[in-house]
Amino acid sequence: MPLTSRLEQLRDDLAVVDDPQERLMLLVDRSKRSPALPAADRIEANRVHACVSVVWLVPEMRGDVCVFRGDAESPVVRALVILLCEFFSGMAPAVIAASDHDPLETLDVTRNLSPTRRNGLAATRKTILEFAQHQLAPRAAQS
Repeated sequence: MPLTSRLEQLRDDLAVVDDPQERLMLLVDRSKRSPALPAADRIEANRVHACVSVVWLVPEMRGDVCVFRGDAESPVVRALVILLCEFFSGMAPAVIAASDHDPLETLDVTRNLSPTRRNGLAATRKTILEFAQHQLAPRAAQS
């Protein structure tokens, strides 16, 4: 499913909730079903800096697609990090690297967050995009 379709599906799934704050709480509830990252992944190398809350992002390649797992100490930030991970996981690096989609902005769930939290989430999205771009570099060198 292309990212545009994923974004439309996500928007449709959450359209039943008009209020952005309620939509955010729905995402927090949904994130509770996601397992926490194991301690072995909660390491400095997986930290996303620029976040007020401690955020971990574990990017990896599985075959030809990127998979992202994330976690955070703050329940709200955790929910949004998990949403970003789910949104971009399973996509080819080229698709992610070329994407300008921001599901958090589209769903309008960051409106009431502090600027520092929004910056941290932007840093998480940027880390995802950079990982995908980095995966393209070795492939281009092999061509």
